[in-house]
Amino acid sequence: MPDANVRIPEEAKDRLAAIAAAEGLSLRAYLARLAETMLTPAERAERAEKARAALKEWNGYAPTRSEQDDLDSELDRRLARVTAR
Repeated sequence: MPDANVRIPEEAKDRLAAIAAAEGLSLRAYLARLAETMLTPAERAERAEKARAALKEWNGYAPTRSEQDDLDSELDRRLARVTAR
């Protein structure tokens, strides 16, 4: 497979290279691994739907769209509080 060139700010490249080196990887290997392990938005949505279906089948849990939005907002609020520290 041929390599591709990606233009990013030098600071971002340096940071990614440092992260890769700390894990004993080249930047190329680190980015390839990252691409293999990250999910696309469509893949995340598919997994979420499968999880919802499994929960509904297992214990009847089936939140409405409004309940899901409320839960998402609560999670966002809690994450913001933790990351602000």
